[in-house]
Amino acid sequence: MTTFDDREKAFERKFVHNEELRFRATARRNKLFGLWVAEKMGLSSAEADEYAKTVVKADLEEAGDEDVLRKVDGDLKAKGAAVDDTELRSKLVELMADAIEQIEAERK
Repeated sequence: MTTFDDREKAFERKFVHNEELRFRATARRNKLFGLWVAEKMGLSSAEADEYAKTVVKADLEEAGDEDVLRKVDGDLKAKGAAVDDTELRSKLVELMADAIEQIEAERK
């Protein structure tokens, strides 16, 4: 193998690693987001865990966060809980940082 081949393989491994971390962080963020929304809706602990799983699954519908936001917004409105779009989006950003911290802490 040449140095170029070695570098190419290293970049490919790093890309795969980064994509895996991003996927794990997004799934963790969505679970945390689901738990937060469940609290806003007044769900019990067991119900909150189940609800968080549905939020994680909702993210598989399309690329980006819109599918998750649409789901929780509809669920919040159905329960009569008032949370505006700005607060939901801000919470997603905040929880992504938390999810990344949690994953990094697990790796140490």
